[in-house]
Amino acid sequence: MIKILITLLFLTGCTTIKTPTDFVYKEVKTRDFTLASWQKVTNPVAPYKIYIEGDGYAFNVRGKATQDPTPHSTLVRELAFGDKSPNVIYLARPCQYVKSLICSKRHWTTARFAPEIVNAEYEAIKNIAEHNSVILIGFSGGAQIAGLVATAKPGLNVKKIITIAGNLDHLAWTQYHNLPPLNESMNLESYLKQFAQLPQIHYVGSNDKVMPPVLIREFVDNDDLIVEVDGASHNEGWEKIYNKVWSER
Repeated sequence: MIKILITLLFLTGCTTIKTPTDFVYKEVKTRDFTLASWQKVTNPVAPYKIYIEGDGYAFNVRGKATQDPTPHSTLVRELAFGDKSPNVIYLARPCQYVKSLICSKRHWTTARFAPEIVNAEYEAIKNIAEHNSVILIGFSGGAQIAGLVATAKPGLNVKKIITIAGNLDHLAWTQYHNLPPLNESMNLESYLKQFAQLPQIHYVGSNDKVMPPVLIREFVDNDDLIVEVDGASHNEGWEKIYNKVWSER
């Protein structure tokens, strides 16, 4: 009963969005964290589309770290819940919606891409999809997670990576914004050669001030893999790509 109450507390901490009846809420236990997920699995041998949440509500309007990184934006949930593919998973980041005992502010600030974070996301995806092929869709910091679980960790059958406003090189990002480095975090830039070998597409917002397109272009270094979405900011204006993402199989 206590566990249920805790779960409901964190679910009410974010902007509400109606969950389709064919999605089931499941908590995925990993070695260090319990991850929240909503899952629709109707054909276990078909590819699994894994939507990985961004960094969430990590900072308040004054730039101070919050007590709870559960996202207020509904972007990733809208994408996942609208996807008619047979197997669709919305996967939260550690400490979002559900708190594990290990959770602390470092896990959504300087250590948001720490080895234990990447390991937890990898374990959850492996637990859900097993050896089936996966399409990883990462938003903002979720793009970094998607890249790291696909390259730094062996064992996933990654068919494609799709990023939206993706933070692909967080060192370049912190330098661009004159922010302290995420010095407890892994960085996809260390696995650039392996990442370049994966099928991928990157959506960038023309009005995105948080994740400027120039940073993604510099990292990917291939304009054929980048689609600029006119008028999109970091959290808004992406509706025009929903059908493109949903059509990926």
